[in-house]
Amino acid sequence: MRQLLAATVMAIAAATASAAAGIDLTPSIARARDEIVARYGEAQRARVERGLAQVASLWRAEDGGGADFEAFARANFAADAATLDETFRRFEFVFESIDGHMLEIGRDLARQATLEVGPVLPLDATLAAYDPAAHITQDLFANKAAFVALLNFPLTTLDERIANGGKWTRRQWAEARLASRFGTRVPASVNLEIGRALGAAEQYIAHYNIWMGNVTGAGGERLFPQKLRLLSHWNLREEIRAQYANRDGGLARQRAIQAVMERIVTQTIPQAVVDKPGRDWNPFKPAPDAEREPDTRYAMLLGTFRASRLADEWTPAAPTLIRRRFDEDGEVPEARVRAMFEEVLASPLAARVGKLVREGVGRPLEPFDLWYAGFKPRGQSTEAELDAIVAKRYPDAQAYAADMPRMFRELGFSAERAAWLAENIVVDAARGSGHAMPAARREDKPHLRTRIELSGMNYKGYSIAVHEMGHNVEQVLSLKAIDHTLLRGVPNNAFTEAIAFVFQSRDLQLLGLDKPDAKSQALGMIDDFWSTYEIAGVSLVDMEVWHWMYAHPDATPAQLREATLAIAKDVWNRFYAPVFGVRDSHLLAIYSHMVGYTLYLPNYAMGHMITAQVEQQVEKAGAVGPEVERIVKQGDILPDLWMMKATGEPLGAKVLLERTERALAVLK
Repeated sequence: MRQLLAATVMAIAAATASAAAGIDLTPSIARARDEIVARYGEAQRARVERGLAQVASLWRAEDGGGADFEAFARANFAADAATLDETFRRFEFVFESIDGHMLEIGRDLARQATLEVGPVLPLDATLAAYDPAAHITQDLFANKAAFVALLNFPLTTLDERIANGGKWTRRQWAEARLASRFGTRVPASVNLEIGRALGAAEQYIAHYNIWMGNVTGAGGERLFPQKLRLLSHWNLREEIRAQYANRDGGLARQRAIQAVMERIVTQTIPQAVVDKPGRDWNPFKPAPDAEREPDTRYAMLLGTFRASRLADEWTPAAPTLIRRRFDEDGEVPEARVRAMFEEVLASPLAARVGKLVREGVGRPLEPFDLWYAGFKPRGQSTEAELDAIVAKRYPDAQAYAADMPRMFRELGFSAERAAWLAENIVVDAARGSGHAMPAARREDKPHLRTRIELSGMNYKGYSIAVHEMGHNVEQVLSLKAIDHTLLRGVPNNAFTEAIAFVFQSRDLQLLGLDKPDAKSQALGMIDDFWSTYEIAGVSLVDMEVWHWMYAHPDATPAQLREATLAIAKDVWNRFYAPVFGVRDSHLLAIYSHMVGYTLYLPNYAMGHMITAQVEQQVEKAGAVGPEVERIVKQGDILPDLWMMKATGEPLGAKVLLERTERALAVLK
């Protein structure tokens, strides 16, 4: 009865959609249904009705008339199990090839712009912004391959996946992921415009370097080495963390970096100092209007918003990017995500951990203490000492690649598995911050990108590299060690971030500098909480800014700037001012992801919560490697189902908060 009702609802929706597209398929749906059921039997009725409704919902006048629709349905309905199996196998093979080769082409197009392989020409930004796969889905609708998938495999809703996914076989999950590729029909021109806008924004943030040797203190004094170049926001944040170990001048440097961040967010930074050395400037004073950056940061963000909005009319089930990110990409509704973040932000644990931070720094808290590093051993080592160790070990990308087998063995992978993983990851020197570029064909390899200075890799680059290496391990295992390539990956980006955090938390251990005991493990749990507390607020700002843009689609960059600052202050005052004793900070708006990676930040906050659950499971299992492999080989299934199979708990903040409570008890 439930299947019949669903098919009836879908048929009504399909008829409505086809009428809106300029063609009434209602009579054709009925004729095709009756003919196919008569030919193959009543047992096929539910599949036939659902398949016809799915095809009709996206059929347009240019695809043909009613007779064309009926002929297509008669010719392409796979009625017997053998034909259905062959159809499924064809699609799985073809999409591994299409996805893999398109990804490789895109990687090559962006090579010069993203890697340290020589000078960048204006052409390189143009090439990097081109998306060779933008037209693929449209082409597959045009030649009707997409309609074959929709005719034969179920297009499911999030509610259906939540209700029934726990009882599905792996094949059923793969079928659901196959059909979901064609749940919308966005024109290639829209995808190209989105790619262009994102490419421009990514290039903007990839080159947003601050030459710290030109940054002075409030009194004009020099604070930093002359050749120190820090990328916003990543390296600026990491330099703040590094300065906790510097008892001689560290605080002045942290305050100066915070002032730089404020200038960037408020766009009162001199345009002449962005990615350019040579001019001294005082970040404690805003630049005059004639000299400041002209709201480029917010113009870029508006560009990605307006490009993304072009897809809204083509995705009626999720008619905003916000809905697409949470309901479709993440499969966790925004309201639930927001509730998880606020559970952490409003927790009484924040004040208790804030007290520990205050004791650790020996002064009242300041906004940059969001990035306090004293809960980890790195907070007790100088940045110079760590830099020297890392630079000696990893003078270039090849040296890091050569050491990966040892690191994997340290993490509990067998010698054979460690060698195999290392052979399947390529290490590149990146122009910007590090990132992990996946593969989509089993014959290809994921790429680990991290920043490597001329003097060799420094600790910041190394820590990022270990994080990205965690992504790469997930990418290798969830592609090459999985049963269905249609299930490649993990449920959403938060899950791959969680695996990356598990690896990154062991970066000093992999250098031979950290031997965990009960106290250090407790401090690590508290550090996880503090990191989640920080990024949860950043994520709320990102989410609220997108809601504001949808409410004000014609805003100017200046208006968006003022709105973003107001949102950042509001979130700060609600959740951080009571702990820090400081009001009206804009610091939560500094993350470059807000500009170049649309609504990606919530993945980090959720990733920390998932990390706590995965870490607890790893502790039970006794080793990182085998347990991570078991967990990630589940692939791209529903988030809660993945978590239940991985850890026995649904996704949430519960384990993170419990571990923090236990850790605080250990430190008493």
